[in-house]
Amino acid sequence: MRRLLARLWRLLRPVQNRIMWLLNAKFVVGVIGVVRDDEGRVLMLRHRMWPPDRQWGLPSGFAHKGEDLRRTVVREVKEETNLDVEVDRLVMLNSGFHTRLEVAYEARLVGGELRLDPLEILEARWCRPDDLPEGIQPVCDPLVRGETIP
Repeated sequence: MRRLLARLWRLLRPVQNRIMWLLNAKFVVGVIGVVRDDEGRVLMLRHRMWPPDRQWGLPSGFAHKGEDLRRTVVREVKEETNLDVEVDRLVMLNSGFHTRLEVAYEARLVGGELRLDPLEILEARWCRPDDLPEGIQPVCDPLVRGETIP
């Protein structure tokens, strides 16, 4: 029986990706950038669309279809702040949300002049890890402190 299934699967090679797409769960991927400057401070943003009691967080957004997740960090930081970053190591990959995965990367400021996107961002601050603003998203604290979240 296994041989027959393997043979059938090989015959379906031209449409395997489509079959897998139909049979598996679909997710959006939220990507977070933990952006640090040369002084070790982290970039915190107050997001316009987030709940009033938790508006502060890290630069973030959703990956476009087919987009490399490191590229998503670079793009989102640029869109929200006009800053340029270089992406480093993966520090978080969370699943278990209904239809969303969350990924976070460390990133280093390499240039650009801070200019906020007023449609998304109300305020930006460079913060020391022990001096974060009130009302941050819960996931931010361990990320800012440099903890890897499995």
